Amino acid sequence: MASFQLSLTNPKHKRNHTSLDVFPLWNTFKAKNLSFPNKRLSPNLSLKTSSCLSNLDSDNIELQQYDQEEKNPLHEMWREIQGCNNWKGLLDPMDSHLRKEIIRYGEFAQSCYDSFDYDPHSKYCGTCKYQPSHFFDKINMLNKGYEMRRYLYATSNINLPNFFQKSKMSNVWSQHANWMGYVAVAMDPEEIKRLGRRDIVVAWRGTVTYLEWIHDLQDILHPAHFRDDPNIKIETGFFDMYTKKENNCHYASFSAREQILAEINRLIEKYQGEELSITITGHSLGAALALLSAYDIAEMKLNILHNGKSITKIIPISVFSFAGPRVGNLIFKERCEELGIKVLRVINVHDKVPTVPGIITNEKFIFQKQLEEKFSFAWSYAHVGVEIALDHHRSPFLKPNSDLGCAHNLEAHLHLVDGYHGKVRAFRSATGRDVALVNKDSSFLKEDYGVPPFWWQDENKGMVRTSDGQWVLPERPVIEAHPPDTAHHFQQVLKLARARLNLP
Repeated sequence: MASFQLSLTNPKHKRNHTSLDVFPLWNTFKAKNLSFPNKRLSPNLSLKTSSCLSNLDSDNIELQQYDQEEKNPLHEMWREIQGCNNWKGLLDPMDSHLRKEIIRYGEFAQSCYDSFDYDPHSKYCGTCKYQPSHFFDKINMLNKGYEMRRYLYATSNINLPNFFQKSKMSNVWSQHANWMGYVAVAMDPEEIKRLGRRDIVVAWRGTVTYLEWIHDLQDILHPAHFRDDPNIKIETGFFDMYTKKENNCHYASFSAREQILAEINRLIEKYQGEELSITITGHSLGAALALLSAYDIAEMKLNILHNGKSITKIIPISVFSFAGPRVGNLIFKERCEELGIKVLRVINVHDKVPTVPGIITNEKFIFQKQLEEKFSFAWSYAHVGVEIALDHHRSPFLKPNSDLGCAHNLEAHLHLVDGYHGKVRAFRSATGRDVALVNKDSSFLKEDYGVPPFWWQDENKGMVRTSDGQWVLPERPVIEAHPPDTAHHFQQVLKLARARLNLP
């Protein structure tokens, strides 16, 4: 890990508005089908544009076929979109339903960044800026049709100091915790009908562009201990973040693991008579937690419904992972596959995070299995799932630079998904996703588009003016740390897991 000298800036600013609020004229030249601002472009950009348009002409027949795909509604093929066949036949060319679902789940992951308080001068640094009941409204996601069920927290007292955000003030919301994401569930009847099921979504927070946390990874594998096999191992830092707790901290009194398992159990109990899915998403370190929690849910057999004698239903578990590192060893990968966890990994080929840990020994090494079995090699890692490898050099909107933070940026990944049609097909926006979003947390867009870098931020950094003319940072309502029945549901998880171990 030490070989990766990633020295990047960490923009700590967000704002509760859309790009159109900031750039009202941007809508007149919004990026769709390679349409550009009504201005003279640089020769290099014009050349690339002409080349892309030429390629589009040659792909015209295939794109017309692509445009017809949505004649099959999502509710009829949602299991395929969730990966029941490992996305066979859906990636090249990219299926239109799958593209939209990848972007949609990516936006859930992005919402964790848009709502997180990064300001070290605020006593609320390290928490979510919004009340759970107002969350989707504040970040303009009410149209998603989901309702918040609970926030997730993790103790910051572990060896990942460059990941956790802490306030410089003495009087803070918590000395030992960071907000890590949330659990939400589809509640809108029209959205449930469109999806073909009630979807439970878990979104984990990662890192926008700040990559120094990679240096903290020890590369040492730790037995997962979620079942009897000690050979299933995951990276120590991820294991600690997911399983450690702090009894002296109200928000970290339950581990992230206990919180997520308890909430999933609660929701399955509540909606067990319905068609359900569990979808987990995250970016960067959040992608690692997404895979780890998916494995845990499946290993504890939470997604298996039974009548006491036999299995009656298996709830599918899918992971939409963005720019994620490797999480565990080859045996961990094989166990995830045995459990039926479906993982779709979206990466940028110029991003370094998906290449670690496991620089020396990974899934590309043909003797990895022998090395793990005979020598218990402690630095052997393997990616899980199906990979979509994107290349930001293929987008005419992005700077072809080597900035590692830009290559890792989540909004850039979603932009690339929007324009991806296959390995040899030209970049072409399929959904009209606003390219201004790329610069929310980066300076990745070419300057020709006139979009300022790092534009997503709180108005006046959250300061408000009182009736007497004073500027103050307002107090925030106290957010409930954990539902009161969290301990009960976690004990139910343990009890049910023991009972289900003997199921056929």
